[in-house]
Amino acid sequence: MLKELRTFIAVARHGTFSRAGERIGLTQSAVSAQIQRLEASLGFALFDRAGRTATLNEAGRDTLARAEALVLMAEQLHAGPGAADFSVALRIGAIASVQAGGLPAALVELRRRVPQVRLRVVPGVSLALLGMVDAGELDAAVMIRPPFSMPPELVWEPLWQEPFVLLAPPQAKGRDWRRILASEPFLRYDRASFGGRLVDRFLRSEAIEVQDAVEMDELEGIVQLVGLGMGAALLPRVRANWRVPEGVRVVTLGDATFHREIGMVTRARPAQAGIVGGLRDALRTPPKA
Repeated sequence: MLKELRTFIAVARHGTFSRAGERIGLTQSAVSAQIQRLEASLGFALFDRAGRTATLNEAGRDTLARAEALVLMAEQLHAGPGAADFSVALRIGAIASVQAGGLPAALVELRRRVPQVRLRVVPGVSLALLGMVDAGELDAAVMIRPPFSMPPELVWEPLWQEPFVLLAPPQAKGRDWRRILASEPFLRYDRASFGGRLVDRFLRSEAIEVQDAVEMDELEGIVQLVGLGMGAALLPRVRANWRVPEGVRVVTLGDATFHREIGMVTRARPAQAGIVGGLRDALRTPPKA
């Protein structure tokens, strides 16, 4: 069954039987025959077929990670006695707020599904992580959706949305967010970041003038400054367990609420497609409180 599993992985990566065959040195009919034998052996279909395109169905996606692990385990046997324990490396980039909320539970679930996976988490801002995926330095990155179109080699998959709220310092009066923004110094989410651009666009669309006091990218640092009474801030209500300082009020924006979208960026056909898909599915499950 090992050769059929290799062929299955090739079709999943390259999208058609003919392209997979070109990569692994088989004719299209030979690829088709191997996939049919594998599906017959497993007792279920792995692909939805439409013309020349073969798209993984739900059973195929569930099977792909295990198939990749089995093939890599078989290849590890050739290393001989004394070789390092079998493992599958996965390089994941993540912005700070995702590392603090959402990612840890997903990594635990991924290791439960694929015990052989060895994970490396790389921190960074969204723009830098996007470049690292594009350069092949990361297998995937969990980040803020870019405010521009991505190259066709990259794929964006949405995971969840985070609403922006106003953090009002202890000395601010009332819950009128417009009045608080007009009267308090503004602690600005860095405009060089994707999230900061959303704040800047919101202020311009609402014709709100603010009194800039500090501009920085670290969300937790901005929250602490609000708690120290330096000013007010527009920040996303992140998935991580928010520790709002005493006296700070979280004021919703009502009908004016805007969001930042958190998602995963990968290459169009990632090397470890099944394991990357397993991580994506785990991230979509909200962490338990």
